[in-house]
Amino acid sequence: MIDFVLLIVIAICIIALGLAAILTRNLLSQDEGTPKMREVSDAIRVGAEAFIKRQYSTIAVLTIVFAVVIFAVYYLTGQGSLALSTAAAFIVGAACSAVAGVVAMWIAVRTNIRTASAAQTSDGKALDFSFRGGAISGLIITSMSLLGVSLTYIALGADPTHTPFVIIGFAFGASFVALFAQLGGGIYTKAADVGADIVGKVEAGIPEDDVRNPATIADLVGDNVGDCAGRGADLFESTAAENIGAMILGVALFPIFGVNGILFPIVMCSLGLLASMIGILSVKGVDGADPMDAMNRGYYITAIISAFFLAGGVYYLLGATPGWMYFVLAGFVGIALSVAFLRVTLYYTDHHYRPVQDIADASETGAGTNLIMGFSVGLETTAVPAVLIGVSLLASYWCGTMTGIPQGGLYGTAVATIGMLMVCAYVLTMDTFGPIADNAGGIVEMSQAPDEVRQRMDKLDAAGNTTKALTKGYAIGSASLAVFLLFNAYMADIAKLTGKAFDVVNLANVNVFVGALIGAMLVFLFASLAIRAVSKTAQYVIEEVRIQFKDPGIMAGTKKPDYARVIDITTQGALKNMVLPGALVILFPIVIGVTMKHEALAGFLMVATITGILLALILNNSGGAWDNAKKYIETGVHGGKKSEAHKAAVIGDTVGDPFKDTAGPSLHVLIKLLATLTLVLAPLFI
Repeated sequence: MIDFVLLIVIAICIIALGLAAILTRNLLSQDEGTPKMREVSDAIRVGAEAFIKRQYSTIAVLTIVFAVVIFAVYYLTGQGSLALSTAAAFIVGAACSAVAGVVAMWIAVRTNIRTASAAQTSDGKALDFSFRGGAISGLIITSMSLLGVSLTYIALGADPTHTPFVIIGFAFGASFVALFAQLGGGIYTKAADVGADIVGKVEAGIPEDDVRNPATIADLVGDNVGDCAGRGADLFESTAAENIGAMILGVALFPIFGVNGILFPIVMCSLGLLASMIGILSVKGVDGADPMDAMNRGYYITAIISAFFLAGGVYYLLGATPGWMYFVLAGFVGIALSVAFLRVTLYYTDHHYRPVQDIADASETGAGTNLIMGFSVGLETTAVPAVLIGVSLLASYWCGTMTGIPQGGLYGTAVATIGMLMVCAYVLTMDTFGPIADNAGGIVEMSQAPDEVRQRMDKLDAAGNTTKALTKGYAIGSASLAVFLLFNAYMADIAKLTGKAFDVVNLANVNVFVGALIGAMLVFLFASLAIRAVSKTAQYVIEEVRIQFKDPGIMAGTKKPDYARVIDITTQGALKNMVLPGALVILFPIVIGVTMKHEALAGFLMVATITGILLALILNNSGGAWDNAKKYIETGVHGGKKSEAHKAAVIGDTVGDPFKDTAGPSLHVLIKLLATLTLVLAPLFI
């Protein structure tokens, strides 16, 4: 019999999908703009769909191969009864993650043209369309994640003390696909962006998204395959992995809470989805107003409603213990951390504050000082977030221990993680809004729309840059709590497999120390390969654009550039260069676990996680700061566009591009992939 609370989860997800369907129907009925706008939009859509088809064909082959590996591991280690179910869960999770990425891209390439068309008459209407397009993705992806976990749990027996350890295969499948989707999309989008900027802005001195630049369509395609498809798969796997990790910790408290303690994570996230629907519907664009005001208001509405739902959910599901209010406080810690991370990220990446202004000031003396200042800001950004994460873990653990139940501290951190995750659908809405607005701005520019239309889209595009930076901060913040959760789930799984307590990792043990050292090294090696992949692919793009710029007809605007050629070059480079870093992430923990066993792998996982969090913060925030310093100068300060300071800022932005949109976001996935991989293949490491 299906537990009643699971029916609540399924019902809320169906409501969310129904709302997404209504929003989709309304959006697709809107005007598609001028013939020139449609021409640009169609080229973006065709290029994005072609890349996604080729990328996911490659990922599908890798997924099938690894599903066979999982089956073999369980079968050969004497757990044949789990072999088929775990491998099947892996494939289902991978398939759902792939669909999540495709949905995000499909919606974005159809919303951009309607947003551009709306900008012809109203910036408020343009905000409504782009935000609703993001909302469709956010609602569908979050619903799919919750439905996927719930239905897989039911399909694999719904045994509360056994099934959570099996459905971790679902989370691993989601992480597996998300890594390659984010990495491949990130390489594509930033290689095209760097190529377009260096040859177009710096060498030729033409505006961004100029119709004469052969790399512009590839750049706009990249917004969809990287920022939409990649991030959609990223946050899909976040919700899946974090929910399942919390469910595993709930197994230890089964004697106290029963099945309620295990299903608590997905119930709370479904209530957060309901709160997000209310927050989304509260956002309304107003002509002449700052777009961030409306979106921030919707976010705070979502967070406040989520807090009320959390308190009610804890009382209903965990009220069996007299200290249940402490779990409510732990959940509030998670919600507060999500707000704090957004504010800290805003401080470091918005031009209204000191860090971005410092980078803009440094641009006055050249690219060298711009780069030095930008990297300094990136290093600085690790301080406050690290303290926030540490305080949140300590506070939520203390709240859990104050409940007076065994292992309450760990479960308190799980409740905090779920509290932070409750606003995920709204955050994903803001994230997808960013590339939609960016694409719409490109369509307006390339279709040579009137200046007032471009000015409306410039304001929306600036807001989109801010939301993209904010959601990266949220993603790494939630990942920080999640990986602590998943690390403890790994230790619980090892204890279950060995029949012995496993709650201490001895860093003085030489095997553990070596494992930890290699874990830290892997993070830096992966980031290096991801950034190098952008450089190598961008070199192909730059060479092609330079060749086409030698044609006088293209530069005079009388001949159309060969956009398809650049798209094809970028696609080949991205798919070729995503395989090696992705493969290393899979192979390294397996080698460590097989050769030095589970405790050394625990050290590997612990240090790789800490290193990955800090490096992701450096890459995300320095890249965002460099980007917004450039845009700040383009508003007219320090000489404005085409000044020496602007040229220096463009170089800084070029360096920051692979930081913030390729390596940084991929590290979010990497640290969770390592955790889910070790959970799924745990029998191999005993």
